[in-house]
Amino acid sequence: MRRRTTVQSLITVATALLLIVGTARSLLDNFTLKSNDRQIFQFYSEPEVYRQRRPVFASSKDQIGESCNVSGGKWIWDNKTYPVYTEESCPYLSNQTSCQRNGRPDSFHQKWRWQPDGCNLPWFDPLKLLDILSGKRLMFIGDSIQRGQFESMVCMVQSVIPEGKKSFQTIPPMEIFKAEEYNASIEFYWAPFIVESISDHATNHTVLKRLVYLDSITNQGKSWQGVDMLVFESYAWWMYWLSAGTPHVLVQNCPSHYELK
Repeated sequence: MRRRTTVQSLITVATALLLIVGTARSLLDNFTLKSNDRQIFQFYSEPEVYRQRRPVFASSKDQIGESCNVSGGKWIWDNKTYPVYTEESCPYLSNQTSCQRNGRPDSFHQKWRWQPDGCNLPWFDPLKLLDILSGKRLMFIGDSIQRGQFESMVCMVQSVIPEGKKSFQTIPPMEIFKAEEYNASIEFYWAPFIVESISDHATNHTVLKRLVYLDSITNQGKSWQGVDMLVFESYAWWMYWLSAGTPHVLVQNCPSHYELK
């Protein structure tokens, strides 16, 4: 009888110990899981401002009608609403795109705006653009003309971003502007021909004879992957094409699909 009682007591104690150990293990596992979840969330979560941002709504004033031909129009003088930025207000302009740094005595060229025939362009809203770009990458690809477009875009939005919440980095052949609170970037990639060439070096691209590989973007394309919006521009560097057949340009195995005029 005593032996049976002793065995039952041992079973009861063992069961209790198993329950205690199991409960403790469960609590520890749950705590560890929550701790890991919190760390993962903190690592991958976006800034508070960005997470709580509202959808961007475009009013009728922000839209351009389908019948509006924005390429047809003229430049008109506007000294009331322009310029959107000045050379002094934007620290990201290069010397190449800074007229006054290069000796221009006035800033009158900044007070002209494009007026399409028969319609109006919506007023530029930097905050709305940043909302649209939240969590995205916008990249301009091309030559120095495209770099000017990139710098202009950066200058138009940077003024509404607080100091310490924006950055500019040059990593040839790229230039990268980041708006941290929006998790957005505006970037430039030097590729004067879009396709590969021996003039693709970001700073040392002046060569006597240019060699262009018309069927390849292998090198550049690696840097374009994952970008949400790509803006391409290439024209001036192709002007040698107009001299095709002369001693200056040699075209091999390249049929002409269209001709620039």
